[in-house]
Amino acid sequence: MALTEKQKRFVDEYLIDLNATQAAIRAGYSERTAAEQGARLLINVKVQNEISNQMKDREVRTEITQDMVVRELAAIAFSNGADYSKVVTKQSVDDMGNAVEYPDVELKNTDELTAQQKKAIAGIKQTKFGISVETCDKVKALELLGKHLGMFKDKVEVSGTLKAEQSKLDDLIKQMSEDE
Repeated sequence: MALTEKQKRFVDEYLIDLNATQAAIRAGYSERTAAEQGARLLINVKVQNEISNQMKDREVRTEITQDMVVRELAAIAFSNGADYSKVVTKQSVDDMGNAVEYPDVELKNTDELTAQQKKAIAGIKQTKFGISVETCDKVKALELLGKHLGMFKDKVEVSGTLKAEQSKLDDLIKQMSEDE
């Protein structure tokens, strides 16, 4: 049995932002039950297969793979500030004619950086204080990689009596059958 038109619209909408609730609303399901409908649709095997097929098609069309994204995140996550600059000691003469040493920062020439090192640079600009090199957010990249690897799990707490939960489930099933 093929997908219904509403299910097809859900798949198309889901692929926009991967938000099942919003996709359900945009596909025409009731806002009141959109969260439940979205969750139900995501566990539907035919819907899952269609989402998977369309994601694979998009990967081929765009030539962007999950591996490419993970490699970019890894370049950012494991970048090192010392790749872009170094602290050097400079000398000058003070008002009394004495030699004075002071620390200074020297930027490395971007031509000397590897392609991997350049991936972590968000921007380079001239400021009133000198040249500023901004790198991408390492913590965010590490967080995304950790999630990808399954290192961080959101915990969901379930409470209530079995009878109350069964009643809620019955209500949801009734609402879902009304939406179809």
